[in-house]
Amino acid sequence: PAVRALVTSVLEKAGYRVVAAGDPDGALARCHEHDGDIHLLLTDVVLPGTDGRELARRILAARPGIRVVYMSGYTDDAIVHHGVLEPGTAVIEKPIAADPLLTKAREDLS
Repeated sequence: PAVRALVTSVLEKAGYRVVAAGDPDGALARCHEHDGDIHLLLTDVVLPGTDGRELARRILAARPGIRVVYMSGYTDDAIVHHGVLEPGTAVIEKPIAADPLLTKAREDLS
């Protein structure tokens, strides 16, 4: 919850509209309920009951074209090396700081 609150605050202060959820089921529900466009999914790699790749797969099935950025406490090299994510996948490392978060959001939305 603390990371979600921080990320939401940073993105909203930068002018982004955030649709936040506390768990994968909530994210899927919010995705289906939200009337507007969703441009970016920011999800943790490890989630309760599933993982970020599966959540992204399910959301992309409902809303093709959404960009996906994963968050992780592991380095992106470690994640790719262990086969968790494909090379070239957008990853931001935790702990998250405002500037790298905004840079990654801008990169993936442009």
